[in-house]
Amino acid sequence: MSGFVRYTYPSYLMGWCHEEICLRLDRFLDDVRARRSPRLIICMPPRSGKSELASRRFPAYAFGREPNISVIAASYSADLASRINRDVQRIMDDAPYLSIFSDTRLPGANARTGRSGYVRNNDIFEIVGHNGSYRSAGVGGGINGMGADIMIIDDPFKSRAEADSPTIREKIWDWYTSTFYTRLAPGGGILVIATRWHMDDLTGRLIEAAKTGEGDQWEIVDYPAIATCDEAHRKKGEALHPERYPLDQLMRIKAAIGTRDWEALYQQHPTVEGGAVFRTEWLRLYNPADLPQSFDETIISWDMTFKEGDDKDFVVGQVWARKDARYFLLDQVRRQMDFVATMEAFVALSQKYPRALKKLVEDKANGPAVISALKSHVPGIVPIEPDGSKTARAYAVTPLFEAGNVYIPNPSWCQWAREYIDELTQFPTAAHDDQVDATTQALRQFTARPSIRINPSILQPRGLYRR
Repeated sequence: MSGFVRYTYPSYLMGWCHEEICLRLDRFLDDVRARRSPRLIICMPPRSGKSELASRRFPAYAFGREPNISVIAASYSADLASRINRDVQRIMDDAPYLSIFSDTRLPGANARTGRSGYVRNNDIFEIVGHNGSYRSAGVGGGINGMGADIMIIDDPFKSRAEADSPTIREKIWDWYTSTFYTRLAPGGGILVIATRWHMDDLTGRLIEAAKTGEGDQWEIVDYPAIATCDEAHRKKGEALHPERYPLDQLMRIKAAIGTRDWEALYQQHPTVEGGAVFRTEWLRLYNPADLPQSFDETIISWDMTFKEGDDKDFVVGQVWARKDARYFLLDQVRRQMDFVATMEAFVALSQKYPRALKKLVEDKANGPAVISALKSHVPGIVPIEPDGSKTARAYAVTPLFEAGNVYIPNPSWCQWAREYIDELTQFPTAAHDDQVDATTQALRQFTARPSIRINPSILQPRGLYRR
């Protein structure tokens, strides 16, 4: 697709991220044609060229390769959706397009053509001689009466005010589930192109539904304006596409719009209004080559909450290691498990890390049952009596994060690290806090001062008369 974009839009400013998006869209189209039901979310900063690729060039390109497909595309307003519709038509009318895809033609403007009555207007157009069609609509609008092989949503929220409104967020979700989603043909694909606004925006809900196993499984691609870790194409701290927005300009934007909008709109990482307990800038990310050759101490920390039935909470086991004053999260198990599965996971993680002499288990909720069942089989189980609230325990270890002493796996190579970081930075308002609980338990154990047993007799002042 990148060659198509360059040929039909020579002045388009193409960077590595746009090349990558084109490759993903090519694969998405191949999966649609093969009826594999692809799901793709692309999150990118404002004015980065994502809509030109995914909402304008991609539908035209898809019709050129497969003129019998049907497309429904939605944006936050019907007016914007109609403008995008007209842009797609203009691309398909241009000579460069027709020189590539001569068999894909549109009917005359604002008319029905021939006996078959092919339609072309600001809301819908059809491909002459084929079954292909394109329908545009505003988010929340009606699209009944049509189905589609490709469903596209481009920026469902118009503004911060809309994204912050629970009523509007719920309305958009209801429209997605009851109207938009039901128009998808068997084997068809859904493409969401968005700039993030809120943890609970449409993208956030789709991701959360996927995590719980209740929704579709999505390929999720985030492009932060400034890299938060080393990536394949750029280093930590480098701009996404400096030809469009150099780093100094991005820093001015960050200063102008404030932390909350910067993290959401530009970094694709919406956070709690007013900030969270653990700040993103405190996190130190490591790659496997960064690990010390040996550690001073290794422990396993468990947070155990489980229920029978479908509504199970998460059980988390984390492996932490200390080298001097540095603390490394090495591994994690996080699944919805019943009692038996929890014990099996406990034993397996203990066997995987035999140097972890201590296994911390909170001595409340389901912890005592596991301790009782395993204490005679697994050495080193240490019951931990929690004190204070979850938030208070979290604040107790924030100095370690702020000082840069806590190291988290880089999400570029560790699959579960992104979800861990999201929960950590969104605490205490994230949907779950099990990973945070296991983390605070481990770090407080590392930093706890051992108690010193003192013989009371040495406290007696010398020279005093004792009866």
